[in-house]
Amino acid sequence: MSSHNHDHNHSHVHTNNKKVLLFSFIIIAIFMVVEIIGGFVANSLALLSDGLHMFSDAISLGVALVAFIYAEKHATLNKTFGYKRFEILAALFNGVTLFVIGIMIIIEAIKRMFNPIEVQSTEMFIISVIGLIVNVIVATLMFKGGDTKDNINMRGAFLHVLGDLLGSVGAIVAAIIIWIWGFTLADPIASIIVSLLIIKSGWGITKSSVNILMEGTPSNIDMETAISVLTEEPEIIAVHDCHLWTISNDINALSCHAVVSPKLSIDDCEYILQRIEHNLAHLNIQHMTIQLETPKHKHDDHTLCTLH
Repeated sequence: MSSHNHDHNHSHVHTNNKKVLLFSFIIIAIFMVVEIIGGFVANSLALLSDGLHMFSDAISLGVALVAFIYAEKHATLNKTFGYKRFEILAALFNGVTLFVIGIMIIIEAIKRMFNPIEVQSTEMFIISVIGLIVNVIVATLMFKGGDTKDNINMRGAFLHVLGDLLGSVGAIVAAIIIWIWGFTLADPIASIIVSLLIIKSGWGITKSSVNILMEGTPSNIDMETAISVLTEEPEIIAVHDCHLWTISNDINALSCHAVVSPKLSIDDCEYILQRIEHNLAHLNIQHMTIQLETPKHKHDDHTLCTLH
């Protein structure tokens, strides 16, 4: 696939992601107001926590949207990679907020278990059903129209909406239980179960975005396979000072020094580099910098970099 074609597909997915996020942001922002007012009227923690979660949702969708717009800015002299990392920062923000909100709701729910409050189950039921419908629409939109599998920023936003959807389901179930059996504890219990799920997804997103910010090896690439692509090349004698990292979603980079015979011409070397580039592209490495050296080089021979 030519890089031009790849860019075209990439920008197409990008505009889709932006449209989907904008639309989702508007729907959720409107409904969040309804739900928070409803939570106060019905006196339900499950509704209120779902409303607050929706509020964080609206913020996280907004942040994800800004990140996409920013990520499209071109490289400048001060930011040679452009603003592509901004998406990763947005994902980190999303992961951390999911985590914090989950913990806050659990603390509030535990307090409620000790002093139960009268809950208006009918209002709670009606509002959470509308909430569920809104979330199902948004989640379907994001799943169908956006790139929730590979784009960590989009995935963070999507998991927020999914957590929300579970929140609505929890509130519906709790409302029915309170309605039929008058078991008020169902309200805080529902919010705890949902919070645990929210915390789990927040942790996953936080972990993968921190790995990218720490320049960790991308989770979908095996370092040894990438190095063997270089060392299996007959003209390459050895490889050292190897780095493999993620710049942003869908852009992985590799840099290394490769030792070749001093007898090769620049033409020969270029031919070798083109072959390597082709093979690395198959491993999902889009950006590579390879410094060719003769066996007389002054660096040490460790495959990984030993900077002190």
